[in-house]
Amino acid sequence: MVSNKFPVLGIEGDLNRQGDGMYDKMTGIGAHEVIIETPEHNTNLAEMPERQLEEVLYAFRDRIADLKRDHRFRYILVFKNYGEAAGASLEHPHSQLIALPVIPKSVKEELDGAKLYFDFKERCVYCDMMRQEEAQGVRLVIETERFVVLEPYAPRFPFETWIVPRRHESHFEDADQPTLQNLAWVLRATLRKIDRVLEHPAYNFILHSAPVQEAAIPYYHWHFEIIPKLTKVAGFESGTGFYINPTPPEESAKFLREAGLA
Repeated sequence: MVSNKFPVLGIEGDLNRQGDGMYDKMTGIGAHEVIIETPEHNTNLAEMPERQLEEVLYAFRDRIADLKRDHRFRYILVFKNYGEAAGASLEHPHSQLIALPVIPKSVKEELDGAKLYFDFKERCVYCDMMRQEEAQGVRLVIETERFVVLEPYAPRFPFETWIVPRRHESHFEDADQPTLQNLAWVLRATLRKIDRVLEHPAYNFILHSAPVQEAAIPYYHWHFEIIPKLTKVAGFESGTGFYINPTPPEESAKFLREAGLA
């Protein structure tokens, strides 16, 4: 792990918010780190030994656990941009971590939606989703004792893929060693399937986890989302928030299920 050479936020200073007429502004306090995944330049997550990928996941967990002790930070985002089309500016295999002093709008919307579902049904929406997908089977990609890999019912993008732990936990940093060990196998297998079916596409890989200053919450469930860059977000999507996806998730899941790992 190293600090980003061109950070979007800086760790030094005080967190101040002030008004500017009708607007609010605050100091850009946070942290921006680069997690170097391997010393080998010409490799990627799908090609790494499983144990090495497990170490990358430990790095994610340990950096979040360390940074959350700074109470200026309310949300910690872990993500990977793979390939130029996904926004990668460096070729060497790496992921990024950004600690933010606010909860991002899209994260708050996801949390609020999950809470509304829980308040109405007294169940976690992600746990219910897994039960339904396992019962129907048509959007499943991989199942293990600890994880389910699926194509979501209404994906925004072709081959959008979610990796969801079976055990309900709201915070990724609470994951134990057996969970991360199995996640390394699941993530590697999923990426190898995507590479085989889509011929090594660019993709974004994003950890969705609960805000770090909150205790465990019953309505939210951490998970990873992998979004291959096969289509572009254009005027319709930007103007409406609706997404045009030409590939039904049932077809994507079938292609991925049938793809080998070689």
